Amino acid sequence: MQITITALGNIQSNFIAEILPAIRDCKCAILEIRLSRLAQSTAAYLLVQGNWNQVAKLENTLDSIQKRLEIKIHTFRPEQKDKGKECIPYSLETISLDRCNVTESITSFLFDRDIEIEEISGSCYQAPYIQTSVFSTKFIILIPPQLPLLSLREEFLEFCDHSNIDAILEPIKR
Repeated sequence: MQITITALGNIQSNFIAEILPAIRDCKCAILEIRLSRLAQSTAAYLLVQGNWNQVAKLENTLDSIQKRLEIKIHTFRPEQKDKGKECIPYSLETISLDRCNVTESITSFLFDRDIEIEEISGSCYQAPYIQTSVFSTKFIILIPPQLPLLSLREEFLEFCDHSNIDAILEPIKR
């Protein structure tokens, strides 16, 4: 059985130092972990596995950690992923002038074509040589095999030209 854990707290709380031993003590195993700092907050994302009893014990332990450290912890038991689905993994990187709807436009384009998003990361920074903010994103996407790649690439580049976005769409090499 798997459980996803999302934890959010301030930088000083160092909550990950409490969560990791709790996972070990409940005899669960970490399958994936990510930790990021955003402004004065720290966010952690974990995928943990154990039998139903171990996972239930971990959920109770996380609840007490949440109350004691005054952080936010959310847990979710995901459904097992469909292993029969074969998709082509692609990397998608974009750079554009800092606009509020760039990421929203790109995700809408992808979802309208039944393309799954595995991961998104992005940040805004001051471009060198000019006094303008630039927004950069990186997506990991899964393209269904029935989608014609050549026409998708052309359609996406046309979308980017129309939206004033510079983009690179390329397969992830295994």
